[in-house]
Parts: sequence; C-alpha cells; structure tokens
Amino acid sequence: MRFSGKLVIITALAVTVLLVSNIVASKPLSLFDLPFEFLGATSVVVSVSVVCFPIGYIISDVLTEVYGFRVARGVIWLGFACNLLMVILFMIASAIPAPSFYGDQEAYQTILGTTGWLLLGGFVAYIVGEFVNAVVMVVLKNKTKGRFLWVRAISSTFFGQGVDSIIFYVIAFGLSGLWPMADVLSAMIFAWLVKTVYEIIALPLTYAVVGWLKRTEGMDIYDPPRSLNPFGVFGDADEASVNAAATA
Repeated sequence: MRFSGKLVIITALAVTVLLVSNIVASKPLSLFDLPFEFLGATSVVVSVSVVCFPIGYIISDVLTEVYGFRVARGVIWLGFACNLLMVILFMIASAIPAPSFYGDQEAYQTILGTTGWLLLGGFVAYIVGEFVNAVVMVVLKNKTKGRFLWVRAISSTFFGQGVDSIIFYVIAFGLSGLWPMADVLSAMIFAWLVKTVYEIIALPLTYAVVGWLKRTEGMDIYDPPRSLNPFGVFGDADEASVNAAATA
C-alpha cells in the first residue's frame, strides 16, 4: 500500500490536536447561561478542550475514509503513546526543583501537572471514543457502498464523541469530585451536542479534503468487518481492498 507525505502531515495534525486538547482540558469554559434550570445547572460549562478536540475527530474521519481502519488504528495508538510520553515528561519536569528566584512553580504545576482522574478520563475516553468513531465510519461505508459521506461523518462523530464525552466528564470531573454532578451531567450533554454541531459545520471542509486526498493518493479503502479489531495486526490483503473509483 502506497502512502505519500500527506499522511505524515495528517498524522502530525491529529497528534498535535490531541496533545493540545489534553493540556487545556482542565480549564472550564462557560458557554452561556440557561433560561431555565437543567439537571440542577443554570449555565452551560464545558471543558475548554471543546474548542479544539473535535478537530481530531474530523481528522480521524478523513483518515478512516481515505486510508482505512488499519491506518486510523495506527494513528490512534500513536496518539496514545505520544500523549503518555508527554504526561510522563510533564511529571518529571514538574518534580524537578526550581531555583529560588522562580515564582511560578505552582502555576506551572497547575497547568501541566494534570491530576490522576483527568489523565484516566482522558486516556480511556480517547481510546474508546476514537475506535467507536472509526468503526462506525467503516461499517456505514460498507453499508452505503461508499455513498453519503455526510451520513457516516455525522454518525461516527455523534457516537464517538458521545462515548468520549460520557467517559471523560464522568471520570475526570465526576468521580474526581472536581465539579458538582449537576455540572458534570450538563457539561457532558452540551459538549456532546457542540462537538456534533462542530462536525456538521465542518462537513464542506471534510468533503473537500476527502475528495482531494482520494484523487491525489489514488486510494479509497474498504475494510472488511473482520479487520475491525483495535488490537489486531492483519496483512494488507486481508485488511482492506482499494477502490479508487468510489465517490465521497
């Protein structure tokens, strides 16, 4: 299977978005006040990562649609490994004693010294959500015979981001006790909706990028159901077939 430098660029973007999202995730973002009480909350508060994290799912859609599940799976695990390395390095850097003239150690640890619950929530949500997103893309692509990209793009984001939001907010902010449960539930629901709307708004860009990549890369991967194993390693012949003629 032939890949160009475009895949390297897309992979770098995917990993960058993931790392930035996890760094900024601990900061809350107040979207707007509610005209009524919803699950005990009077305003919509979500993690500020909602600004950039959905971009990662759009990139994942492009990867799965053009290059197939095997490549998407590799990028997901690469992102996980890079995120883990980043966390370890941040922990080491935070633990190193600072000189007496440095007065920002507490702020440094607040931003980069992510708590265990946030880490656990982020890691689990990322892996489960990304693979749900990729599997939905593949299943619907086969069901629709490559038509209706908008259906699988929105559906994969809806289910993937839904799983991601539930896992992340419940573990990172609910089980940790950082936020009141009412805020956790409202943030989880509204973050899910915001991310799905994000995908819908970005559909023209998704179509343009997918169409351009299929033409320039000369590939359009269809994955058989047996290949949808997040831990599996299959040969190219068993993993997918290339159909460059399918339309987005």
